[in-house]
Amino acid sequence: MLIILYLVIIILTFLSMEAITWCTHKYIMHGFLWYLHKDHHQPKYQGVFEKNDWFFVIFAIPSILLFWYGVIPNINYLFFIGFGILCYGLTYFLIHDVLIHQRFKWFKKTKNKYLIGLRKAHKIHHKHLNKEDGECFGMLYVPYKYFKNQLV
Repeated sequence: MLIILYLVIIILTFLSMEAITWCTHKYIMHGFLWYLHKDHHQPKYQGVFEKNDWFFVIFAIPSILLFWYGVIPNINYLFFIGFGILCYGLTYFLIHDVLIHQRFKWFKKTKNKYLIGLRKAHKIHHKHLNKEDGECFGMLYVPYKYFKNQLV
C-alpha cells in the first residue's frame, strides 16, 4: 500500500511540475531572470551551453534537497517528491533539448502528432525574440490549435 502512495506522490509531483514550469517560465524566465533566458531566444546561438542552461541547475537544487531530506532518518515522502521532480526534469530535457531544439540529433524525424504539435507550439514561443508578448510557456501541455492541421 505504501508503494502505491509513493507512486501517486511521484505522478502528482510530475504533473504539478508542468504548472510550476509554466509559471516559472512566464513570470521568472521572461521576468526578472530574463538575462539568463535571453540567449535561448536568439537565433542560431553558437555555444555548446547557453546562460539558459543555468535553469537546469536551479531546478535541480530542490530535487537534490528533497532527496537528501527524504532519506533522513529513513526514506520518506520527500524522497519521492524529489524523484517526481527528477522525472519531469529528464522529460523536459528529452522534449526541450533533444526533440525541439535538436541539441542532440536523436529524434530528427518524428511522425508522432503530439510531438509535432509540441514542436509547433514551442516554435511559436520562440518567434518572440524579447521577453514580452510570449505564448506557450508550458512544456508538455499543448493547446489544441497546434494539432488542428494534423487531424485526419
